[in-house]
Parts: sequence; structure tokens; C-alpha cells
Amino acid sequence: MIALLFSILSSTMIFVVFKLFSRFKINTFQALTFNYVTACICGIILQEDSIKFSDVPHFEWFPFALGLGGLFILVFNLMAITTQRSGLSVVSVATKMSVVIPILFGLLYYKESLGLFKIIGIILALVAVYLASIKTKEGIKIKLSNFIFPVLVFLGSGTIDTTIKYLEGEFIAKSDIPIFSATIYAMAGLIGFGILIFQLVKGSFTFEFKNLVGGIALGIPNYFSVYFLVEALRSNILESSGVFTVNNVAIVMTSTILGILLFKEKLLRKNWIGIGLAVLSILFIALEKW
Repeated sequence: MIALLFSILSSTMIFVVFKLFSRFKINTFQALTFNYVTACICGIILQEDSIKFSDVPHFEWFPFALGLGGLFILVFNLMAITTQRSGLSVVSVATKMSVVIPILFGLLYYKESLGLFKIIGIILALVAVYLASIKTKEGIKIKLSNFIFPVLVFLGSGTIDTTIKYLEGEFIAKSDIPIFSATIYAMAGLIGFGILIFQLVKGSFTFEFKNLVGGIALGIPNYFSVYFLVEALRSNILESSGVFTVNNVAIVMTSTILGILLFKEKLLRKNWIGIGLAVLSILFIALEKW
């Protein structure tokens, strides 16, 4: 339970930092690149067992970690494109609705239980995510020509969570969680710096110190969001389908509440309904376990 709670809190802190990015006009891509470096350093520092860097490529999970690092950058850029073309609400819904992919994976691959309470909880969670994420009265409007981008965000986000679950269950020793996470972020950081170098050569790169500070502020909760998610998946508190559902819906719920308290955001009636359904979904999934 503690690991799941800290995963939710870490992911919620990511939301808070991103909100501050817009307030302080921080270059998001630069900060994101520095964030990956920070998260990588966190993983190296917290690795208890002594590991030579030359040994890391020999771990079974290594190619998967590299792929995840590349996918992190790709999904972020897809999210940026989707935000520009269809709005932030569309990105939020696509990202959080992607929880159905790891849920289905857990149910089909690991033959996890699917009782009445869990079914109700999952359905309520998906409805809650949608209602809490839509910040306009009109709801979601997507041009047909732009529809592919939220679909790719949905698939990419779901693939990341599913791959982490698969690797956690098949390849990663408990003592290797920090170095596994560090490898993912190292790959994402290398790709990010490659893009920044390309921008520098083109003459479109302008560095500001606040972007580095923003990256550090983002990198710490970003690292722990993955670290504690893996720890939560390894606990016996819930099956993976329950962990992903509770994790996602609780992040949406707490992020929405923090938006009210810290940023004076005003919610529509459907947002409040979404928060209420989020609480109910967590209760139903908990009842399935006990």
C-alpha cells in the first residue's frame, strides 16, 4: 500500500511541476531532457548492489529498457502535437484511458481475477478519468485528420505501462529496479540531447538556467513514480489490473484537487462527478481484494 501511495504522490508531483512550467515559461523539451538525466542519476545513486556499467548491457531487460527510453521521448512528442492540434483535455484522456491496455494484459496474460466488484471498479474508473479530464462544457472535439495522434498517445502510453509490468514479472530482480529505471532514463536523455544538439547546429537552441532547474525538479518525482509503481506491482496489495486502475484514477483525482487548491482552477459539474466516481472505483476494486 505504501509503494502504491508513493507512486500516486510522485506522479501527482509531476503534474504540479508541469503546471509550474507554464507559469515560469520554462522550455518544456529542454527541461524534459534534463529531467531524464536527473532521474538517471537518482537510479544510479539508489542502486544498492554494486554493478559495473559495462555489465548493464548484459542484463536480459537491457534492450527493453532502451526501447522504453525511446518510447518515452516519442510519446512525449506525440502528446505535444496532440495538445497543439486538439487540446490538453484530449491528451489527458488519451493518456489516462490507456490504462485499459495493461489491465487487459494482466487479465489475459497473467489470468488475473475478474469479479463483479473489479468490473464495476474498472468501468467507474474509466468514466471518472474522462469526466475529471474534460475541462470544457463542449467536451472533446477532434478533427478527423488529427485523430491519429491521440490514438498513438493512447497506444504508446499503454505500451509503456504494459512493458514495465511484463519486465517486472519476468526479468527484473528486486535489487535491480534502480539501475533498470536509470537505464530507461539514460536512453531517453541521450535521445533528448541528440535533438538539442541538432537544434544548436540549426541555431534554434537557446539555453536558460531555469530550464535546468525545472528539469531537476521534474526528474526526482519522475524517477520515483516508476520506481514505486514497480514496487507496487510487486506487492500483494492488488493484482496488476487493480494497481494500474487505482494508480491512474487516483492520480487524476489528486491532480484535479491540487489544481483547485494550488492553482485556483475551477471545475465543472462533470469534473466533480468524475472525482466522486474515482473514489467509488477505488472502493470497488478494494472490495474485490478483501
